[in-house]
Amino acid sequence: MAILEVNDIRKTFGASQVLKGISFSLEEGNTLSIIGSSGSGKTTLLRCLNFLETPDTGSIRVRGETLFDAAQPATRSEKEIRKKRLHFGLVFQSFNLFPQYTALENVTLAMNLLASERPEWKHQKAKLRREHEERAKDILTDMGLQDRMGNYPHQLSGGQCQRVAIARALALSPDILCFDEPTSALDPELTGEVLRVIWGLAERHTTMIVVTHEMTFARDVADRVIFMDDGLICEDGDARQVIDHPQMERTRAFLQHYREG
Repeated sequence: MAILEVNDIRKTFGASQVLKGISFSLEEGNTLSIIGSSGSGKTTLLRCLNFLETPDTGSIRVRGETLFDAAQPATRSEKEIRKKRLHFGLVFQSFNLFPQYTALENVTLAMNLLASERPEWKHQKAKLRREHEERAKDILTDMGLQDRMGNYPHQLSGGQCQRVAIARALALSPDILCFDEPTSALDPELTGEVLRVIWGLAERHTTMIVVTHEMTFARDVADRVIFMDDGLICEDGDARQVIDHPQMERTRAFLQHYREG
């Protein structure tokens, strides 16, 4: 069953049409990798899914619920937009951790902020904070960071910061976890530790969309691969088929350039 249905998403910035009609679906428990050259629209697509950008056309549905439909009046309430974002967890290229908070505080912050909007927060604040802290500790331990919970971002390696960012996204229990080039800001020796975490999530059938330049990872971990070029999906299929035996000439040229590089 499709957990995510994306239909005819288009996005223009000024005179530049970045997305030119993107449609795809994603099955629950599957990992979808999106590959393509810089400027092909991959990050803009993720930002539209996470409501950081508003598409010009199209619709987005999660578990049968329409979160966005360009044909309907736009949602202007920030509270409603935040509610829709909860369906997606986004892990950025550059971590986006708060430098003034420890690893543990970075993970609990969003949970506490969301809970503060609920009626029970006023009378159960201490109890909910303890519950959130325990959940954050469990997730950070699962990320291999049990000894780094009290460290600030500047005291962590890039790989550790990215694992904290993954923990922060997981803490909100999103339907779909999204990664935007999660290893691009890392030194090569730190890339493996982050990829192993994502691999582990895939083995647990976490539903994920991973924008990546790691072709071997995309082939071996993803269930499906989408190749984007110039704002369009040029090829979409089984991960090994697309990476090892692409059908489209543009995909073959991209992968050949990547292998030669």
